[in-house]
Amino acid sequence: MGRGKMEMKRIENATNRQVTFSKRRNGLFKKARELTILCDAKVSILICSSTAKAHEYISPSTTTKQLLDLYQKTLRVDLWSSHYEKMLENLGAVEQVNRILKKQIRQRMGESLNDLTLEELTGLEQDILDGLKIIHECKVIKPYTLCASSSTTVIVNVSNLL
Repeated sequence: MGRGKMEMKRIENATNRQVTFSKRRNGLFKKARELTILCDAKVSILICSSTAKAHEYISPSTTTKQLLDLYQKTLRVDLWSSHYEKMLENLGAVEQVNRILKKQIRQRMGESLNDLTLEELTGLEQDILDGLKIIHECKVIKPYTLCASSSTTVIVNVSNLL
């Protein structure tokens, strides 16, 4: 008894769709293994199912990186350059934020104050006074209290401050 032609359209029944997916995935992987063994081909298959699960097959004699490098070399394209450039941009932005935060920490520790203008010194003084006010309010309320302001959260052990 032969198999009938099947119309190529989405299978509506979720159970039947999953069973078909599993069977066809396994059949595809079997063909990939056979192609690897019979023809000494390097094969890589990556399948992402509708349930967001990844399934892969890679020839035993190679790695995914080696196969992607061969693909890039064959097509004369660079798959990673745009991603690398974006990562460099992000790195530059993160390093800039890091420098600013380190400078702010040094200033709050009383270092690197010579570069500040009078307005910046006044702002720093106000930040310190606001922090002391929050600590004082927590000390008055009760020991081991979580105090929160609009931009700061402070946990204070009042018994250590007395």
